[in-house]
Amino acid sequence: MATQMLNALNELCQLHHIDEFMLLDRLEQSLARAYEEKLDLAYGARVTIDRMTGNIYVYELVPKGEPDAETGEYTEFDEKDVTPDDTSRIAAIYVKQEIANLVREAEKQQIYEEFSDRVGDVINGVVLQSTPDFTIVKIREGVEAELPHFNLKRFPDERNERPAGEHYAHNQRLKALIIDVRDPNNPEKTIRNERFRPALVVSRSHPELIRRLFELEVPEIYDGIVEINSVAREPGYRSKIAVSSSDPHLDPVGACVGMRGSRVRNVVNELRGERIDVIPWSEDPGVRIANALSPATVTQVLVDEDDNHATVIVPDDQLSLAIGKEGQNARLAARLTGYHIDIKNETLAHDIIETIKAQQADEAGEEEVEVRCAYVSPKGVRCRNLARPGSRYCGVHAQKAGEGEE
Repeated sequence: MATQMLNALNELCQLHHIDEFMLLDRLEQSLARAYEEKLDLAYGARVTIDRMTGNIYVYELVPKGEPDAETGEYTEFDEKDVTPDDTSRIAAIYVKQEIANLVREAEKQQIYEEFSDRVGDVINGVVLQSTPDFTIVKIREGVEAELPHFNLKRFPDERNERPAGEHYAHNQRLKALIIDVRDPNNPEKTIRNERFRPALVVSRSHPELIRRLFELEVPEIYDGIVEINSVAREPGYRSKIAVSSSDPHLDPVGACVGMRGSRVRNVVNELRGERIDVIPWSEDPGVRIANALSPATVTQVLVDEDDNHATVIVPDDQLSLAIGKEGQNARLAARLTGYHIDIKNETLAHDIIETIKAQQADEAGEEEVEVRCAYVSPKGVRCRNLARPGSRYCGVHAQKAGEGEE
């Protein structure tokens, strides 16, 4: 009976490419823990499996001598044979468990070796199943990935990599970014239910996903002619990317948008309708910030590079557009440029503008500089005309402001 079990064990090891001696060692350790509990052995047990016959022997550890003075534990033991009659039946149960564990560990190790160098790559997959906490995506036969979308208030140590508003159906195809490959040999990075969760972790909300998707759609980016210098994203809502070109004859924005918007439309469709703004990159921080606030029109940008702070002045009717819904446009522009942006309309920034004009006049040695009319209508809209020489108002509003005609 024992010999038959050993032969069957050998066949299973060959089938699953498992080292037979390593399996026997692990089986001995598992059986020792099992018999220690089953036979109620106070000081533990040791199990040996004869490599030739397959016979199993169980020994009870009996302490000898005196316990250690510091730890109070015994360090030397005698062994007493307590082998029961049904060792083969119990061993068969544990053989199945150990083989299943070894196969699972071998698969995780193989996946780790294959994908550990591919973090940051985009993969194609098919949704297998979706739970309230994560979605399982099949990459290929035998390789699965986890797209986590945990409630971070309940599970602060987990991740949420699903954009707002996205939900996945069975057999749905999608692209995702590899953000982590769990190392099966690293006990310090244990997670909940790790045994049942895939080794690959992918994301649909990472800003780098947009960069990779544009690389797939725009050959100029893949070839290195067009570069994505910066990406800012609020997953599921809106993103901004700043692009530049090494070829002065190539428009980087046009290359990314494509003929009639075909290229950017493909990326938007993959991201389930997320809005994407493509803007030109500039080495000048002022120009870069003004571009980042697109589609709003910017009057002037005052940059403090030492503090990474910028004051942006926009026309009165452009203020809400520059800030965006719930501050979204300004928030994305700040992430894209790396500057803290303070947006003011021209009416509120009148004193700032006048100070700047005076400084410019002093530097240029001029007595007067053209300044916009200071008149503000009852609705809060400032006049766009230039002020008359020697006055703060244009010819239309000079009398309304109490200034006489010249």
